[in-house]
Amino acid sequence: MKIVVIGGTGLIGSKTVERLRKYGHEVIAASPNSGVNTITGEGLAEALSGAEVVLDLANSPSFEDKAVLEFFETSGRNLLAAEKVAGVKHHIALSVVGTERLQESGYFRGKLAQEKLIKQSGVPYTIVHSTQFMEFLGGIAQSGTVGQTVRLSPAYVQPIVSDDVADVMADVALAPPANATIEISGPERARLSELVARYLKAMKDPRTVEADAEAKYFGARLNDQSLVSDNNPRLGSITFEQWFAKSAQPK
Repeated sequence: MKIVVIGGTGLIGSKTVERLRKYGHEVIAASPNSGVNTITGEGLAEALSGAEVVLDLANSPSFEDKAVLEFFETSGRNLLAAEKVAGVKHHIALSVVGTERLQESGYFRGKLAQEKLIKQSGVPYTIVHSTQFMEFLGGIAQSGTVGQTVRLSPAYVQPIVSDDVADVMADVALAPPANATIEISGPERARLSELVARYLKAMKDPRTVEADAEAKYFGARLNDQSLVSDNNPRLGSITFEQWFAKSAQPK
């Protein structure tokens, strides 16, 4: 069948496209660079013509509160409207575990707005809530860095590797719509400050990590339930040590 992956050239998108093509499907990796723009609507009708499934894996280029809300609302409205015209049978979106609990953050307000549009659209859907990606540990460290100190919450996280996320997204694309939210997590739970400290040490990065319960995560204060799923998530198989040994060695 024809499957369109919005954000099909990004970290998760490119791996999901690769998996679906291996299964023999016609897959369009849609992005502004390929002439498909969900903000302006350019190329959307042509890309979605004849498509049965659409995966929305695009992310906002800005994390500024107003910009991120506008991105997810505008993109979501344009994409869902075009899907209804094209007769798309399954809309799939990748979101974040804890989105509804982290509404202090402009980014998570944007994601929640996106999810509400999906649920109200009338298009059959599956929303996949994922925990943080291992590949983003460096960015999380940077977000808390002042000088040579990284201040991060000691709240629990359960990060997942992008390969495990792509496996799930491909499986969901080939399954019937759940008309619900499913959750996916990595196999190990750890404290954010401790995991980032392990990551920086392994990367031979000289920065030190300070655990600070008041440190905000992209604008939101965390507790031990904020970023983890207790809703019987599907678990990835790759641990931090396995991922680091294979993918994240110091340059």
